[in-house]
Amino acid sequence: MTGSTHTTRRDLMTGTAALGLLAAIPATAAARPGLRSLPLSDVRLLPSPFKTAVDVNERYLLSVDPDRLLHNFRKGAGLKPRAEMYGGWERDTIAGHSLGHYLSAISLMHAQTGNVVLKQRAAYIIDELALIQGAQGDGYVAGFTRKRKDGTVVDGKEIFPEIMVGDIRSAGFDLNGCWVPLYNWHKLYSGLFDAQTFCGHDKGLTVAVGLGVYIDKVFRALNDEQVQKVLDCEFGGLNDSFAELYRRTQNPRWLALANRLHHKRIIDPLMAGEDKLANNHANTQVPKLLGEATLYEVTGQPEHQKAASFFWERVVNHHSYVIGGNADREYFFAPDTISKHITEATCEHCNTYNMLKLTRHLYGWNPDARYFDYFERAHFNHVLAQQNPKTGMFSYMTPLFTGAARGFSDPVDNWTCCHGSGMESHAKHGESIFWETTDTLFVNLYIPATAKWASKGAQIRLDTGYPYDGDIHLSIPALRRPTAFKLALRVPAWAKTADLSLNGKPVKGTRNGGYLIIERVWSAGDKVKLRLPLDLRFEATSDNAQVGALLHGPLVLAADLGSVEMPYTGTEPALVGDDLLATFKPVAPDKAHYRTQGSGRPGDMDFVPFYSQYERRSGVYFKKFTQTQWTTEEAAFLAEQERQRDLAARSVDVMYLGEMQPERDHNLESDVSWPGTYRGRNGRDARQGGFMQFTMKVRHDDGKDPGPLKLQATYWGDDKRSYDILIDGQKAVSVSHPNAPKPGEFFDETYDIPEALTRGKSTVLVRLQPTNNRSTGMVFGLRLFTAQ
Repeated sequence: MTGSTHTTRRDLMTGTAALGLLAAIPATAAARPGLRSLPLSDVRLLPSPFKTAVDVNERYLLSVDPDRLLHNFRKGAGLKPRAEMYGGWERDTIAGHSLGHYLSAISLMHAQTGNVVLKQRAAYIIDELALIQGAQGDGYVAGFTRKRKDGTVVDGKEIFPEIMVGDIRSAGFDLNGCWVPLYNWHKLYSGLFDAQTFCGHDKGLTVAVGLGVYIDKVFRALNDEQVQKVLDCEFGGLNDSFAELYRRTQNPRWLALANRLHHKRIIDPLMAGEDKLANNHANTQVPKLLGEATLYEVTGQPEHQKAASFFWERVVNHHSYVIGGNADREYFFAPDTISKHITEATCEHCNTYNMLKLTRHLYGWNPDARYFDYFERAHFNHVLAQQNPKTGMFSYMTPLFTGAARGFSDPVDNWTCCHGSGMESHAKHGESIFWETTDTLFVNLYIPATAKWASKGAQIRLDTGYPYDGDIHLSIPALRRPTAFKLALRVPAWAKTADLSLNGKPVKGTRNGGYLIIERVWSAGDKVKLRLPLDLRFEATSDNAQVGALLHGPLVLAADLGSVEMPYTGTEPALVGDDLLATFKPVAPDKAHYRTQGSGRPGDMDFVPFYSQYERRSGVYFKKFTQTQWTTEEAAFLAEQERQRDLAARSVDVMYLGEMQPERDHNLESDVSWPGTYRGRNGRDARQGGFMQFTMKVRHDDGKDPGPLKLQATYWGDDKRSYDILIDGQKAVSVSHPNAPKPGEFFDETYDIPEALTRGKSTVLVRLQPTNNRSTGMVFGLRLFTAQ
């Protein structure tokens, strides 16, 4: 591949200058300059995959029973539940978070479609919450529960008197036996605010204020050190909730509380321009930055703006995959190490849902097109991939590992956080297409839609087959009177050219900040056409130019590796050629369908839009080789095969951890131990206070004494661990990896086993037992083999 055929994500996201249409924006409530998206209620989608997603989601939202989501809220207040609760997380101590998501989703969907039933349903939920709050008597309203040490599950309200007297047992996701209660409240607040914004239900604000009184009472009882300890447990964007409550009420009490919910360990480095995100749970952090953004907007204090902006820049340009999602196994990893983290546990949807919210904040301060280059990337390739339009259900992770399948939730029994954020994401696909100031209409997303631009008395229509077709048509079917304004059309950073015509004639627009701008007196019937080239291109990972993905305009294309009904057993595919782009031949260009010709290894492959592969297995990232490089690669592959054959011949027994049949065959016993899958490999870990043990053979089937044995363990190089290996109750090996030993790769570690522990035996009991308050980390397999 020649140097001109690939770019990095950083090139795309930093390639435009700030738009001069607006000066730097003082974002206090009194000084907002009027840049905003057109109201969702004034935008209606035309047929497209996004319209399909909204229609499918609307049907699903109508099928949901609010009383099932209100079950724990009523029960905790001493009221009889009207329906059984849903399954999944709604039956765990995080119960209740889905109600907030659902309230937001139906409020957004009402605005997006005008469906009055959903507005009425939002009113019903708020009436129920007010009733429940009245029964509680002190402002409290929640659906989460608490699991006591004896396993008894009780109402979550029980934890707060403990916390107020300083008995704070805070872990990453557990607060005094309750799963993320403050995160839960953030979702409820968002639902109440959205119901007010999109449905006009002011009663929800009364509920929000009453709950704020209770929460403020809890935090007033704590000193600053205790507050930080509470905040070490995921709290969503509860700081955002109270900054927004201040914006809506102007009561300084809520601004003071928002400022107290400042998580120093995370936010202070960002304010100082330091990226210390690695090894932090990703979606625990993103909502905190929504709080920083809202605090900037209500106070104008620049440190809040710096934290939010720096975080966005680092995540988008240094921690995100080609589809716009981020995190592996839900955690940030070291910046610019994407090629080492292409797994089946990538891209939790909630992360991107929140990143797009943050993007809207930042764009509102500075309308630079690069924000929507990212937004479009994530919106098409991650968010649209997250909902199966056949079932209406939602994925948690969007795996990028070759051959991985997406898993989707269940309408009744598999409610998770991403089920909740999915309900919201697919209720508002029209919210960010059009933006306005007093003299400019910005078109940021090319999604077929009609819109009312109320301030100008204009009707706008956007027709396009984009991103399958590069022609974008914008017309003004109606306009109150001939009016002067600017029309700013976003030109994506990847577009090498952009052609513009007005009423059928070529016109030159002004280039500024990633936009083509036409300024004129507009009349009803005016038509503008923007043509963007949809060339194929490779985009390399920032840490490895030899690993990359194929794109067609904004669409990530992926190899179709077969139905999810069939397991993927193929080898890791690669692309080989000196001019790779030339080997991609169109099959159905109107569907962005291409096929390699001679460059695919082990065979040629069909490439189609990644988002559309709901029930197909995908290949997204590929190693790319020239012909010369491939010759060397093949030789290394053959040498590794020979090494594996020799090792297999010397092996006495192999334990495949995390696999059901091998664990049964080896009589596995365990406690505080869980199986898992990572990068296509099964494994198991044992955590503090637990163990795993199993029998292994120490003689070949011929019965001959094999002599000294070695034990080989396979690990993932980012995991930390400390544990002992015991053979028949005697310690044989102590394993310690206090730091990530080999980041971004699997590795084998081999230990000598004292011959006295195996001599004369046919089998031994192998026990892995954590030490030093650590875990074993994930162990992907153990192999006993002869020394020679």
